[in-house]
Amino acid sequence: MDLPPTVAWLVDEASAVSGPDRFLADLAARLTGDGVPLARGAVAIAVPHPIISHRTFLWRGDTGAVVEAFGFSAGPGFQAARDWLAGSGPVHEAVLGRAPGTTLLGWAAARPLDPGETRRVDEASRFAAAPLAALAARAALTGLLEAYLGRRSAARVEAGAHGRGTGETIRAALLYADLRDFTVMSEATEPAVMIAALDAWFDRVAGAVHAFGGEVLKFIGDGVLAIFPVVGSPGEACEAALRAAAAARAGMAHLDAARRAQGAPPLRYGMALHLGEVLWGNVGAANRLDFTAIGPAVNLVSRLEGLCRVLGRPVLVSGAVAAEIAAPLVPLGEHPLRGVATPCAVFALPDG
Repeated sequence: MDLPPTVAWLVDEASAVSGPDRFLADLAARLTGDGVPLARGAVAIAVPHPIISHRTFLWRGDTGAVVEAFGFSAGPGFQAARDWLAGSGPVHEAVLGRAPGTTLLGWAAARPLDPGETRRVDEASRFAAAPLAALAARAALTGLLEAYLGRRSAARVEAGAHGRGTGETIRAALLYADLRDFTVMSEATEPAVMIAALDAWFDRVAGAVHAFGGEVLKFIGDGVLAIFPVVGSPGEACEAALRAAAAARAGMAHLDAARRAQGAPPLRYGMALHLGEVLWGNVGAANRLDFTAIGPAVNLVSRLEGLCRVLGRPVLVSGAVAAEIAAPLVPLGEHPLRGVATPCAVFALPDG
């Protein structure tokens, strides 16, 4: 079948591009190469995510650059795309997909289009539906995996690391944090209030972890296990984990101040840092897997966190981490940890 080059690309190749940003840039280049005077373009795709409702990609004709904007659940899904196109010239948009509000493809022209140019834009929009549906499905899968697994783990699963027993040994700084007296609080607090408190706790810890390049592997009841994989030097991973712990500690101080103002008790917690090798991958039953990290280093960091209550310190650091960082720490001596053969050198963050 003899198809126009842009339509042939949409039919045969477009669904295999790396993502919606590349799709938009390539389609814009082809349309402008066909003589269509486009000034701006936009693609907005609905994604299942707890906060983000749409991923929106915006193309600028004078530079060819594509930037991403996020549409949040509280606002109209296509608003960022439509705001970008408005005021730049005549707008041509198509809402694609079977479900309303799924995907938008729009263009702003530098001048009114003639009938032939309008036909080429409409034709491209019609044949863009199938590749954009494939890209939207891929974006939806990525969004769900990242929400439940974290970005690095999601990327590994999408790349094919989804068989039971699939994993790799990596070196990483580990952060383990846990709320104190959670059971007592649960029995004395309404479930909705308890869930709100848990979410606030997780926001402080996970937000700090992600801000410094780490990844939350899992929430375990009221506990958090996060990793900072060693990419450059071990010291860089340890410094990032230490900064995350300090940021989480500051965040909890602000949260507790707000809780006291509301007449609620503070949320007591313990947090521990360790450096070691972990097996990062899939474990579980044949039809229900968990992407996680296991190994002696994980056991040690969880036992070290349990020592926070005994030593009266909110954050403890193992000797392995202390040896890699220059920040001042308070030595607390060596302590035996349950299930760990060798006593662990333990350090604390300075007060304040």
